[in-house]
Amino acid sequence: MARRRTVINFAGQMTIPFEEFGNAHPIPAPGESADTANDNPATRVINYISFGSGSSGNCCYVGTRHGGFLIDAGVNAEEVTDGLKANGVKLEQVKGILLTHDHSDHVKYAYTLLRTNKHMRLFCTNRVLNGLLRRHGISKRIKDYHVPIFKEIPFRLAGTEITAFDVPHDGTDNMGFSVNYDNRNFVIATDLGAVTERARYYMSRATYLVIEANYDLQMLLYGPYPEYLKARIRTERGHLDNTDTAAFLKEIWSTELKYVFLCHLSKDNNTPTKALRAVREALESRGVTIGDGEETLRDRQADMQLIALPRFEPTRWYVFRP
Repeated sequence: MARRRTVINFAGQMTIPFEEFGNAHPIPAPGESADTANDNPATRVINYISFGSGSSGNCCYVGTRHGGFLIDAGVNAEEVTDGLKANGVKLEQVKGILLTHDHSDHVKYAYTLLRTNKHMRLFCTNRVLNGLLRRHGISKRIKDYHVPIFKEIPFRLAGTEITAFDVPHDGTDNMGFSVNYDNRNFVIATDLGAVTERARYYMSRATYLVIEANYDLQMLLYGPYPEYLKARIRTERGHLDNTDTAAFLKEIWSTELKYVFLCHLSKDNNTPTKALRAVREALESRGVTIGDGEETLRDRQADMQLIALPRFEPTRWYVFRP
């Protein structure tokens, strides 16, 4: 394993090039995209697939021609492996796992994936690792795969530059990720009770955004959950409801935002129809035309694509072109 180096870019921001783990491509000069000199759109795509989203398990893959990585590992490892292979991704191409926080539905299968794919690394903060070991029956050997990351200090992996940013939730340490590639940003923020200033900064610069729309307020208030759980969900360290997410997206929308994926929808307190309707109506009130992400002629004419991620099934294989 190569020795880790630290790079200072022109803005004075420290960057850690973790691409040196495994068979990595040369690291581009600071401030440059990995494909700045390559004008072939076919080599500049970003791939994305979600394997599950919700309290039953969360996991997705983000990749480029340099390889890719998983974000969270709460879905059965065999399903993830089979899903990647079905889309032509060899496990050797997957550099590691990024963890948003230490709740079971995000970490349950992390050690299984790492143990059976020893080239992978676990990218999370020290606090997330400590919380994972303290709260779950996961082997302490997972520490052997750990690479510490730090919020708002970018690092490079699979040809991308990744920045973790703080989000409010009731895990040990909670974060979203902004993944920059080819001057485009894939941003994910799941499990957050409010949008803080720093989260807003990264999410408002997204080209492709995965954002929580956890519950419909009326379904939660009149649903079967005990009052203490309803209160926890509604706090700033809980989850976002449909109207909060809709209002935020209406506020930050720009022509740079091409895809929005609504994630972590509650099984008991939400439906895809309610979540999609709330966001669609908010954006359409700004004059934004919304597609369904199916690449139909109508979708191609729309300003933005809006999709609700399924809880248990994988999505299709998304190919984001420049």
